[in-house]
Amino acid sequence: MASETQRSSALAGGRPAPDAVEVRSALAACASLRLEVGGTAADLVDAHAVLPDGTVVIAVDAMTPFGGLLVAARGADGAVRLDLTHLVPVAVRARVRAWVTITGRVRRFDPAALDVCDDDAVMALLGLPPLALWAVEPESVRVERPGTAVEVPVTAYHTARPDPVATVEAAHLTRLVRHDAHLVRRFAALVALDLTAAARLVPVAIDADGLTLRAETAHRHHDIRLPFRVRVTDETTLDRELRRLLTGMDARRHGEV
Repeated sequence: MASETQRSSALAGGRPAPDAVEVRSALAACASLRLEVGGTAADLVDAHAVLPDGTVVIAVDAMTPFGGLLVAARGADGAVRLDLTHLVPVAVRARVRAWVTITGRVRRFDPAALDVCDDDAVMALLGLPPLALWAVEPESVRVERPGTAVEVPVTAYHTARPDPVATVEAAHLTRLVRHDAHLVRRFAALVALDLTAAARLVPVAIDADGLTLRAETAHRHHDIRLPFRVRVTDETTLDRELRRLLTGMDARRHGEV
């Protein structure tokens, strides 16, 4: 299928556009990204943080050749490019959710920005390597998925915030897959899926509004969405909504609903 470029709206149903939320969620959850400047690229691991307004802060030694490229690029439009891959955090077929590309200007990080940072952003900045900090100000944001590419308006990107589950999703999915295999069987019952016909059923996504399961057979797969009753805002609410899904399944099993 040929790629199709679309324009993401700033708001969807009164909420920030899903594409903008995905970009912010990917930046919050991904441990690594690729930085390109002056035709040279480097992979940064555990070396970025994101401020509330979407500015991406990266840690790069200014006294290295790559740091020198950043010095030379300061203030120039579109001088830096960030690439990251948003992956399903468990082992399944078709793990790539999206490829994200951000281009923009780079400058030295101004510590005065801490005055408008929330506690999470401050802690993320404190966790960066003890190197020179640089601020990347996005000028264009692009999300690519198989068959489609979306240009996210920078205003929508700035307005959005990561999904409340983004930074804990991987841990919860890993727990479900590795330690709560019996729950997967219960989820299979919830969606009336015969596991003898599907090679496996794997939880592949959790967000503030629901859980997504992937049914994989030898030659194909499809995703099944289980919505939460209320929007999740923290881990306590997430645990409660996951239990509610199972409680609902048990009630139906016993003819109570």
